[in-house]
Amino acid sequence: MEKPIMTPLKVSKNFKTFSVTGKRGMEMPEHFSTKEAVVTVQEGSALLKIGGEEKLLEKNGTYIIPEKESHSLSLLADFKAVAIMATDSEIEFIQPNQKTQS
Repeated sequence: MEKPIMTPLKVSKNFKTFSVTGKRGMEMPEHFSTKEAVVTVQEGSALLKIGGEEKLLEKNGTYIIPEKESHSLSLLADFKAVAIMATDSEIEFIQPNQKTQS
């Protein structure tokens, strides 16, 4: 499975930012952030699966992902977003029988 690309942008004392880009059909497998994250969609759309629900992420929308809330992302169109999280936050991917840190 091809995943969207997360590119570090800026890091400060309290926050770090990433560009999240990908093509239609890409998927970000189930994962969580150890701290709350904010995602602002700049282009395209995606389906966020979180807390047993599906939410449509659309251009110009801002979404808050709670800390340690497992979620996945399926890109419905070419996609570009900015993710903002605490500098000491980590993203952990959930795989069968193991967790890996990214």
